[in-house]
Amino acid sequence: MFTSVDDVSARLAEAGYLASPAVATTVFLADRLGKPLLVEGPAGVGKTELAKAVARVAGARLVRLQCYEGVDESRALYEWNHAKQLLRISAGRDESWDETRTDIFSEEFLLPRPLLTAIRGDEAKVLLIDEMDKADVEVEALLLEVLSDFQVTVPELGTVTATRRPFVVLTSNATRELSEALRRRCLFLHIGFPDAESERRIVHLKVPGIDAALAESVVRVVGALRAMDLRKVPSVAETVDWARTLLALGADTLDETVVRDSLGVILKHQDDVLKAQAKLDLDAV
Repeated sequence: MFTSVDDVSARLAEAGYLASPAVATTVFLADRLGKPLLVEGPAGVGKTELAKAVARVAGARLVRLQCYEGVDESRALYEWNHAKQLLRISAGRDESWDETRTDIFSEEFLLPRPLLTAIRGDEAKVLLIDEMDKADVEVEALLLEVLSDFQVTVPELGTVTATRRPFVVLTSNATRELSEALRRRCLFLHIGFPDAESERRIVHLKVPGIDAALAESVVRVVGALRAMDLRKVPSVAETVDWARTLLALGADTLDETVVRDSLGVILKHQDDVLKAQAKLDLDAV
């Protein structure tokens, strides 16, 4: 898929993702070695967007497993279409149970979920396992067979092995520690908040037409907010949202009124807003 680290950087940039050297190198190695990529970091720094960008540049189908508390095997791997099975049983009352059982546990009645979908077929795919840390610990065991051998066992049908391995990206906000067994199967990448110059480049890429001075002011204010003791500091995604908001408002500079009136775009808790209003010194940023 990628020929070099520079190729990763260039193609991701064409897809709207500015990759640091560390990101480009790790993506290249994950592709070359056929290893899953575990990406950790704060919310909103581009972990999920990285998987989407890789899918775009590779012309691959993005298959996403969104993790949450309570996600289980039937949501991650597969389940059977029970309603359709009951209809088939009712329609085949004159058949033997052995004939009916063979029929209802066939491909026609199988509902593949993201993990099974990702390893079936010859189509190029990117498997995104998003916010892995939100799933229960037991779900990690479901992933081990997939990430080790890229296969899924369906007792009624046998083992399904990938003929074309997907590019796998797992993301985590590190709200809980992932198991060593899972980490061992992956290459690791941490994405943190970018430096000011990188964030300015991101703003210019995502918000075409923004004035250079305004973009610089936005990045400076966001940097000052991140230095405060807030419940939730602004993410890169929120920096971009704020820049778009200011452009929509027709603002060409950041003054106290504009900042105070639009803080709700980048801060999501009232106590954070009040703290920022009290401490933020626009003259200093």
